[in-house]
Amino acid sequence: MTTFLICIGIGLLAGVLSGIAGIGGGVILIPLLIYFMGMTQHQAQGASLAVIMTGVLSLYVYHKSGHINIPVVLMVAVGFVAGGFLGSTFAVNLPAGVLKKVFGAVLLVVSLKMLFYK
Repeated sequence: MTTFLICIGIGLLAGVLSGIAGIGGGVILIPLLIYFMGMTQHQAQGASLAVIMTGVLSLYVYHKSGHINIPVVLMVAVGFVAGGFLGSTFAVNLPAGVLKKVFGAVLLVVSLKMLFYK
């Protein structure tokens, strides 16, 4: 029962932040799955990617509000599919410690850029 409640809580937090700020998968799910569910970096990243696929209702709300540029989304999606395949093929062969450091560095660089640059 505790595992169930922790998982639901992690999902709720990630879902709310995803809906509000467009974040959730990498920023919230991966660290929480590692620290609260004992997953490895690889397992947490795989779970995060799987959960992201369930965001259909959020997509519907944004589309209904006129905030989805379909041509841009489709073009980005093509790159995302190819990039996701290439990136995951590379990531699954990295040691967990290296992958965790790469993940942390990416989060740090992106957050600093968003905080201090226009």
